Amino acid sequence: QVQLVESGGGLVQAGDSLKLSCTASGRTFRQYSVGWFRQGPGKEREFVTTISRTGGTTYYADSVKGRFTISRDHAKNTVYLQMNSLKPEDTAVYYCAGRNYVLGSKLPGEYDYWGQGTQVTVSS
Repeated sequence: QVQLVESGGGLVQAGDSLKLSCTASGRTFRQYSVGWFRQGPGKEREFVTTISRTGGTTYYADSVKGRFTISRDHAKNTVYLQMNSLKPEDTAVYYCAGRNYVLGSKLPGEYDYWGQGTQVTVSS
């Protein structure tokens, strides 16, 4: 049992940066690998990035490599998504998800817990 809450979204211009947070309550977050997904209007939920239980392994979708960085702070039960050089194509609701396994997954169905999402809108 864990509850996840995302924050940090907003309306920005292309080229700007945002830092999203995913904070967990309930069970300690450190036992979960964590993924970030996003879903634009009328689109499939898309994998963005994942981080392992320890934070030692990360993986990124090609679309965000070099621009986004995932990290975690176990003491704060928080996972972050630093987003730089934002593009209009990044506009979506961003979700974090926890998986009770050492490594994350690109498949949404592999995750056990989800946050409610936070809206990121990038204008041209």
